[in-house]
Amino acid sequence: MFVRDGADWRAVGAYPDATAEEALAYFERKYQDLAGQVTLLEQRVKRAAPAADVAKTVAGLTETLREPAAVGDLQALRDRVAALGGTVESLTEKQNEQAKEQLAEAIAERTAIVTEIEALAAQDLAKIQWKQAGDQVTALFARWQEHQQSGPRLPKGEANELWKRFRTARSHLDSARRSFFAELDATHKDARNRKQALVERAEALIPRGADAIPEYRRLLDEWKQSGRAGRKQDDALWAKFKAAGDAIYQAKAEIDAQENEEYEANLVLKRALLDEAEPILAITDREQARQRLTAIQLRWDEIGRVPRESLRPVEDRLRAIEQHVKQLDDRFWANNNPEKKARSQGLAAQLEQSIAQRETELAEAKERGDAAAIAAAQEALDAQRTWLDALG
Repeated sequence: MFVRDGADWRAVGAYPDATAEEALAYFERKYQDLAGQVTLLEQRVKRAAPAADVAKTVAGLTETLREPAAVGDLQALRDRVAALGGTVESLTEKQNEQAKEQLAEAIAERTAIVTEIEALAAQDLAKIQWKQAGDQVTALFARWQEHQQSGPRLPKGEANELWKRFRTARSHLDSARRSFFAELDATHKDARNRKQALVERAEALIPRGADAIPEYRRLLDEWKQSGRAGRKQDDALWAKFKAAGDAIYQAKAEIDAQENEEYEANLVLKRALLDEAEPILAITDREQARQRLTAIQLRWDEIGRVPRESLRPVEDRLRAIEQHVKQLDDRFWANNNPEKKARSQGLAAQLEQSIAQRETELAEAKERGDAAAIAAAQEALDAQRTWLDALG
């Protein structure tokens, strides 16, 4: 099988035991394979494949197309490959610029990660929230690893310097975090021991029943000052401490229930006594009201205690009656205060004298027919009569 290659014919090979058409088809397929490689390379150049790879492929195809065992327009393939070879230099320059930009962006991104963790490490670590800070450190390290794997390779010197800064900040945070939790564990252990002791003391009070309530309340005050022992430990210890308190207060509740049953009869008597006493609210005679109230109060004390939940309502009803009698006393003594009475009598005498003078002035003004003088005298006379009535 021969092919015209330029001005000459060149043997490309033989295909034994086949027809001429079969042999031609075979070498044409060889040509199509080469054309496919050239087309693929052209597409890679359009997609901005690495220039070094393109140059290597161009060189390989150039050598392959020198005298290929194929039938077709070989020169056209050589021209297409040669044209691609001319783009390698510009492609290399463009990709170098892109690589520089990507490297600058990668350095900036990794520096930002380092700056963020350094800012975290520069905080007042005595006030930092370690749960949140720990999550931040983990997230920053994950970003570092992802950037290291997917981003461009940084120059060794810069990469090492950034990693050294990142590692230093992370080590500082990890060390402070371990110290914090070690101290927290010690604090929790101390609080746990104190609360365990309080639980034991509270449980020891149970046999004393209601009499132990004051002591249990003191233990409760100590509990509030004993600090945190960790959520699980706190919940478990509190359940035991509260169970002891419930047992103590249950004993008190049983006593109260028994007492309330005994006091129900007293409540009935006191309510009846209040019904008898409340008509005092309508009495205006101080002596009569005081005598009746005193008799009620004596009988009230003799009856005794009432159930706790009913104490306030019955006491309020009695207080209302006592307040009424007190107001009668206050009003009596206000009206019968010797000093005040003397002052009132002296002022009354002065007012009566002034009223007589005003009446004379009014009569004289009427004789003269002086309307202005009549009005002034009448106004002064009315005011002084009002004052005199108030003193009476």
